Amino acid sequence: MDQPTPQKNLKGTWNQAILTFLFPIFLVLGVRWALYEPFVIPSGSMIPNLLVHDHILVKKFAFGLHFPFSDKWMFQWSKPERGEIVVFKYPENPDVYYIKRLIGLPGDEVVVQDGHITVNGMKWDLSPLAYTNAESGFAYYNESIDGNPHVVRFMTPEVVEGIAPKVYKVPNGHFFFMGDNRDQSSDSRYWGFVKNDYIVGKAWLIWLSCDATLPSMTFVCDPSQLRWNRFFQKLK
Repeated sequence: MDQPTPQKNLKGTWNQAILTFLFPIFLVLGVRWALYEPFVIPSGSMIPNLLVHDHILVKKFAFGLHFPFSDKWMFQWSKPERGEIVVFKYPENPDVYYIKRLIGLPGDEVVVQDGHITVNGMKWDLSPLAYTNAESGFAYYNESIDGNPHVVRFMTPEVVEGIAPKVYKVPNGHFFFMGDNRDQSSDSRYWGFVKNDYIVGKAWLIWLSCDATLPSMTFVCDPSQLRWNRFFQKLK
């Protein structure tokens, strides 16, 4: 007589299939939570260092780790430093992410006058710059803090003199941010300070950039409009 065909144990097969399906999802979520998260620049507030449709990677682990799905820090091993480009949650709507340059730390006194920044009595260097591919109607400057320069942009006339200084005292546990496109940036000068829990990470790298997106999919770069010279530029 024929021997009965043994039944396959499908339980192990299903477990393996589920694990195979879920593992890549958990891996991607884990990388986005703890290591790197991609963002797309939606506005010109950080011109000339970041352009609209620049795709960047943000180091989520640069300052610590938040609890998943929470603003609270699980571990925070360092704090952002002045001059760094940082991604954070917009204080007036934490569901929205902003990217700006860090100007003032907790306890700092920030004075903004005639385009110049002074922090705790120390004036940041600001020197005119002949900037490559500069748009007409704007003036570009090298701004430097602690010997680390970056480029900022003003609308002409370059720096309007005679404007009364504006003083900002940064509360404990908060930060003061400004965009590099100084006259066309919504930042801490207008909506206030950013609390420490809203810090997301340090902007690190431009990995993709384009002048325009596809009309049918506005979140996808048009392959014919790529800005190849911006690929893999580290941010500073």
